[in-house]
Amino acid sequence: MSNDALFSSLKMGALALPHRILMAPLTRCRAESDHVPGPLMAEYYAQRATAGLIIAEATMAIAGNSAFWREPGIYAGAHIAGWRMVTEAVHDKGGRIALQLWHGGRACHPLLNNGATPVAPSAEAIVGSKVLTPQGMQAYVTPRALRDEEIPEIVAGFAQAARNAKVAGFDAVEVHGANGYLLDEFLRDGVNKRNGPYGGPIENRARLLLEALEAVVDVWGAERVGVRLSPLNSYNDMTDSDPVGLTSWLATRLNDFGIAYLHMMRGDFAGPAKVDVMAPARAGFKGVLIGNMGYTAEEADAAIRDGKVDAVAFGVPFLANPDLPARFRAGAQLNRPRPATFYTPGAEGYTDYPTLTSQEGSEL
Repeated sequence: MSNDALFSSLKMGALALPHRILMAPLTRCRAESDHVPGPLMAEYYAQRATAGLIIAEATMAIAGNSAFWREPGIYAGAHIAGWRMVTEAVHDKGGRIALQLWHGGRACHPLLNNGATPVAPSAEAIVGSKVLTPQGMQAYVTPRALRDEEIPEIVAGFAQAARNAKVAGFDAVEVHGANGYLLDEFLRDGVNKRNGPYGGPIENRARLLLEALEAVVDVWGAERVGVRLSPLNSYNDMTDSDPVGLTSWLATRLNDFGIAYLHMMRGDFAGPAKVDVMAPARAGFKGVLIGNMGYTAEEADAAIRDGKVDAVAFGVPFLANPDLPARFRAGAQLNRPRPATFYTPGAEGYTDYPTLTSQEGSEL
């Protein structure tokens, strides 16, 4: 199969993409001390610069909200300098890179944040999983519910993170409204049990996401901003009573911002999707729609040809195949990923996957 649709160019807001194979945001826990990106991260992203667009990993917008121990931040001068090294490395290879702005919400842990209790829409703890800390795997703690009067500070934090990302040289930013972190926690009624302006009906539960988005758009302009959503993903103990209704409402409402793209995770890390959220997203959102989760090159090409999506973001395939577009173009075998090294420090399983030119057809 030629995958002609997958390799066609795409105008996405202010960005001109040479093809539609995007790199999904992938938490890799390789930041240096104090959440500062270092040379190893620059090498990793530069290796993947042939992506139509790299969407860099979830990055702490506000200090004191770590959920992964070694994830990067964008709230201090050292972070800006570290990320500038990354963006310059990607640009030197001819690539484009966006930063995903993120708040961990109730997925944070006191042992990662100088004893601070995590915040969430409601005092509902994550159950059924644990978090890695300097003291080993620990159960999640019960967060405290944010007070309404604290929320403007969260929005201001996203705005400052957006300004910092611009100084760091990114081409765009993505607001992380997915995977059971703070903005997603407000969106979904399985976690958001609050009353008042940020709880109850969809328009209230979406208020924080939309306020954060507006603040980021004010910094960047809408044509360099995207949003990621995961209405079906149960990761981080998330549920919603009406994911299709939530998707339809958000997809339509996001048109008011004129953003560059909507990035939809179509399924659930825990298993197959029970309903279709891509069709209502396509029906409601008038801009560029990016699909994500489990696409093959052939399925992605067909989905683009059929108008179901405009581009596809690949996660694990890009993790293990720095030259993924070239492999898709050649119909070449993909490297086998090594899950044991997904979140471990160092170059192993991070920057040591071979390319076609370095080791044709290699599997590690």
